[in-house]
Amino acid sequence: MASTLPTPIEFRLPDEWQPAPPDDVGAPTAAFVALVPHSEDGFTANVTIDGELRQGTVPLVSLADESIEKLRAAAGSVTVLDRAEVGSAAAPALTQTLRVTAAVNGDERDLVQAQVYLSMPDSAGPATHAVIRLVLTAAAGQYEAIRPDFQWFVSTVRPDTRTHRATRG
Repeated sequence: MASTLPTPIEFRLPDEWQPAPPDDVGAPTAAFVALVPHSEDGFTANVTIDGELRQGTVPLVSLADESIEKLRAAAGSVTVLDRAEVGSAAAPALTQTLRVTAAVNGDERDLVQAQVYLSMPDSAGPATHAVIRLVLTAAAGQYEAIRPDFQWFVSTVRPDTRTHRATRG
């Protein structure tokens, strides 16, 4: 069953991206999934959003390392291409780009995964932080072409005190 986010956010999707039910596309731990309509090399690029509440100030780099280890356990080969801490003290963020070799429908595929971690204070208490993870996964040959769409998408993510919603760009 699809998860829920620890804090509501709002965002916009690029026009051609299509929301998909997380359970239907094999992403049961995601709260939201969007697919790019054109596949490459037998793989459909996708964006997932998930998140969790963390007590205290867990460094985002630790969460990124945890993500790499989970990905290695599931996929096998994972190489960190780049990593950067961005944002501010009040709104820290981390980005990392990974090269992943994974079995997709029984065939080995070279994929690239861009991950963005956003830390947001939880309204329930200052000692708790919501960490939102935005992930683009694409075939290695498609990644550079759709990376600008993902960057635009990330720039639209904001806390939403009303409800979680997605709109078209």
